[in-house]
Amino acid sequence: MNDKAVLDVRGVSGRTPADRTVAVWDLPLRLWHWALAACVLTAWFTPTVHDRLHRIVGYIVIALLAFRLVWGLRGSRYSRFRMTGVRLRAAPSYLWNLRRGITGRYIGLNPAGTLMLVALLLSLAVSAITGALSVTVTFFGVWWIEDTHAWASDAVIVLVVLHFVGVVAMGLLQRENLIRAMITGRKRIRRH
Repeated sequence: MNDKAVLDVRGVSGRTPADRTVAVWDLPLRLWHWALAACVLTAWFTPTVHDRLHRIVGYIVIALLAFRLVWGLRGSRYSRFRMTGVRLRAAPSYLWNLRRGITGRYIGLNPAGTLMLVALLLSLAVSAITGALSVTVTFFGVWWIEDTHAWASDAVIVLVVLHFVGVVAMGLLQRENLIRAMITGRKRIRRH
């Protein structure tokens, strides 16, 4: 078997060692990511102005969160939640080392990315569920549901901004276009 065939079997492609990439983010995960981003932005700009659209987008977010939960258990290697606990435990030291520019190299999510994933999923779940509850007969006008929805929604936006800044910063530190990786699904393999 020649080198090209071995590279293709492992999901690695590229003409030279410097160009080699590996398939990381599968299509369902990438579609989920960008659909969720579009829904969050739409939901942020539509409350009280376009309530019907806001509610529809909120229900779509709930469906997307349910899909992510299933895909985190059944999806491809880098979509699964199997390393979440390990990476969450590593997050404090990883963030501490970032001060000195020590990033390590991760094909999937690094510990900071895993921490962001968990924080975003939890705050999105709280925001979407309390939003859905606030339009029911039982919980309509209940102050703590409305306040929780508002706080969780604000937290989501803060986390989205931090996520974007983190992606750009890590891309610069590691000299890799992480936004392109979430579009193409492929990340560059660094030569040793």
